[in-house]
Amino acid sequence: MSSYDVAIIGSGPGGYVSAIRCAQLGLKTAIIEKYSTLGGTCLNVGCIPSKALLDSSHHYEDAIKHFAEHGIDIPGEIKVNLEQMIARKAAVVKQTCDGVKFLMDKNKIEVFEGLGSFKDATHINIKKNDGSTETIEAKNIIIATGSKPSSLPFIKIDKERIITSTEALTLKEIPKHLIIIGGGVIGLELGQVYKRLGADVTVVEYMDRIIPTMDASLSKELTKVLKKQKVKFNLSSKVKSVERKGNEVIVKADDKKGKEIELKGDYCLVAVGRKPYTDGLNVEAAGVKLDSRGKVEVNDHLQTSTSNIYAIGDVVRGAMLAHKAEEEGTMVAEQLAGQKPHIDYNLIPGVVYTWPEVASVGKTEEELKEAGIEYKVGQFPMRALGRSRASMDLDGFVKMLADKKTDEVLGVHMIGARSADLIAEAVTAMEFRASAEDISRMSHAHPTFAEAVKEAALAATEDRALHI
Repeated sequence: MSSYDVAIIGSGPGGYVSAIRCAQLGLKTAIIEKYSTLGGTCLNVGCIPSKALLDSSHHYEDAIKHFAEHGIDIPGEIKVNLEQMIARKAAVVKQTCDGVKFLMDKNKIEVFEGLGSFKDATHINIKKNDGSTETIEAKNIIIATGSKPSSLPFIKIDKERIITSTEALTLKEIPKHLIIIGGGVIGLELGQVYKRLGADVTVVEYMDRIIPTMDASLSKELTKVLKKQKVKFNLSSKVKSVERKGNEVIVKADDKKGKEIELKGDYCLVAVGRKPYTDGLNVEAAGVKLDSRGKVEVNDHLQTSTSNIYAIGDVVRGAMLAHKAEEEGTMVAEQLAGQKPHIDYNLIPGVVYTWPEVASVGKTEEELKEAGIEYKVGQFPMRALGRSRASMDLDGFVKMLADKKTDEVLGVHMIGARSADLIAEAVTAMEFRASAEDISRMSHAHPTFAEAVKEAALAATEDRALHI
């Protein structure tokens, strides 16, 4: 029987990064993955393929709507080749997953393909695709099994017309009318992909705003922008039935006044979140406890109820984000090597990869009000930037929230071009407890989108933004 210092179940961003860090620290490491490719949901059917389709569809939209204004004339009809678009996405996914395999080999991490399940607290049975089973031993085990799409109890997902994000990444045709249940990150990103390609898109959201966990000002601005792009919204609407009749899907919901609304489309994307995935793990055999929602219970060190078993990523509490899983994987690896790492969960950014992109870190205005913290607001519109006008990306703003007494930055919320990249500046500043004035006095290259961060900091300091 093979024996390891650490065995990791699941090869998504949390699992594979943890494996690399364990190996770097001199621990003999194994990783177990039930699928034939490494990388988990994120690389195979999540973050990476969705970004590939977002980029491809953005190029198409630019070609049909904006090229002429730039002085680029393309003779003839510009057409979508969906098959090629999906093929390019698949190539990006393969290259990325192959990269993870290269990293496993480079770091001498043993990869086992098969379903890992606990025999006891130090042994894992690996059921391979050929039906055979191998058992390995590990002093420490990290559960990194991730999550899978959630649904609603009355919805039957047939993976053909009533679909999850996984199927939405491999459609054979552009929907005529795509109905999306859920106005969160996944639904909005995929909705924008198919809207650009020519589909009618309707979003049905239970809450009174889209991206409801983010700052309300971001929800308002993104709604305005998406409505301009002709996306339709039914907010404060409770879906009560989803029925397929041939190639038609009928969605019925009650609006906030209790009045029934009926929507008909050819596809329905169910994007109501994700749930932790522990199927087949047999955690009971190792004495690992799950909470009422199926998440693995952990302490502040990400230790489970069994001291040598840890859990990270989507399968534990907190935001279901690839970069949060990576930080947790690194933290556990370093703890096992005797180090004392920490994670500030308040400083894990959230991003929506629509265009304009939406990004946020720290406290929202709603959270500061609820906590009774006095704060200042500095906001700067993207359209006031020379860089924004040059690229015709005028929508959005950067908003900075700072403590009224100390000027410490408490939250940064932005919507606009390249916000997904710009948010890293805010994370860095907040990690070092920067004040708004600190950021306002740092030189930002001109012309850049990043100047909006400086201007928002100036606005938060003494309401002294320069370019508005």
